[in-house]
Amino acid sequence: MHDHHHDPFHCDHDHGPKHIYIYSPSSAVRDKAAFKRGIARLKALGHEVEVDADALATHTRFAGDDATRLAAIHRAAASGADVALISRGGYGLSRILPGIRYKAVAKAIEKGMHFVGVSDFTAFQLAVLAKTGATTWAGPSLGADFGVAGEPDDIMEACFDDLLTGHGEGTGWRMHKEQPNAATGKPAVPNVYVKSATLWGGNLAVQASLVGTPYFPQVKGGVLFIEDVHEHPYRIERMLTQLLHAGVLAQQKAVVLGQFTNFKLAPHDKGYKLQSVVDWLRTQIKAPVLTNLPFGHVETKVLLPVGATVSLSVEERDALIYWGHQH
Repeated sequence: MHDHHHDPFHCDHDHGPKHIYIYSPSSAVRDKAAFKRGIARLKALGHEVEVDADALATHTRFAGDDATRLAAIHRAAASGADVALISRGGYGLSRILPGIRYKAVAKAIEKGMHFVGVSDFTAFQLAVLAKTGATTWAGPSLGADFGVAGEPDDIMEACFDDLLTGHGEGTGWRMHKEQPNAATGKPAVPNVYVKSATLWGGNLAVQASLVGTPYFPQVKGGVLFIEDVHEHPYRIERMLTQLLHAGVLAQQKAVVLGQFTNFKLAPHDKGYKLQSVVDWLRTQIKAPVLTNLPFGHVETKVLLPVGATVSLSVEERDALIYWGHQH
C-alpha cells in the first residue's frame, strides 16, 4: 500500500535531506565495494551520511571487539541522526546485549531517531522492546540493500523514503495461493481483522536464541513476523517448536511468515518441505498463519515498526498491516 502520488508542496512532512548514521554492531564488513556503493547511493539521494569511526573495524569475525561495537551503538544513539542504519547483519549483537545503555537508545528514539536493520539486528530490536518498549524498524542494511551492484529494489527504496518523510502508514501484500484445509474445506487463512496489536519479530533463529532471557519481550495479543535464511525447513520447525513450547505462539493474534530463502531440500525429506512446516504450525495454534510477507533476506523488503501498535486485515489472499503515522 504505497501511494507515491502525493504532492510534496502541499504536504506537512519534511522532504528535505536526512542525516543517516552508518555503524557496524555485528559482523565485520567484508564487502567494502558494497559499503562504498551504499554510501554513495544514499548521498546521491541527497542525504547527509555520517560513517562511524569504527564502521570498518575488524576483530576476528566481528566489526571490532565487544567494547568497540558497544561504543559504536552509543555513538549512533548520541549522533542526533534521523536514521541509524547498520552496515550489515551476521552475528555479534546477542553477546553484547547486557552492555547496551537502553535508556540512551530509548531517549534517541523519543527524539525522533529511527534505528533500522535486519537479520542479527533482531537481537537489538527485541532487547530494546523488552527493556524500554520503544519502536525500532525492521528494514534494509547498507551493504546488502543500498550497496547492490545494480539498482536497489524500488519497493525497498520507496519504503525507506516513506520512513524518512513520515509517509509510511502500512504495508499490503498478496499471500501465497494455498489449498483449502483438507479436513474442513475452509481457506488456509481465514478473513481476519485484528485491531491494536503490537507488531514484533524478525529473524527466527535470533528470536529463538533469546527465549528465556531478559531480552525477549513478553508480547501478548501481538502480531509476530518471522523470516530466515540458510535454514532447512526442519530447522525452521524446530525453532518454531521452541517458541511454541515456551508459550509465545499461543499468545499471538497472528503469525506472519516472511521470506525463507537459500535452503535446499535433501533426499531424506521425502516431501517434507516448507509448506509442511506451515501446515503443521496451523494445527498447533489457533491464530491465523499468514504467508509471503515481503520481508527477509531478499531484495524486495518493506519496513516494519517493531514494537508499534498495528491493525491487521486479511481478505482472501490480500493482507494489510497498518500502523498510521509513526512520529
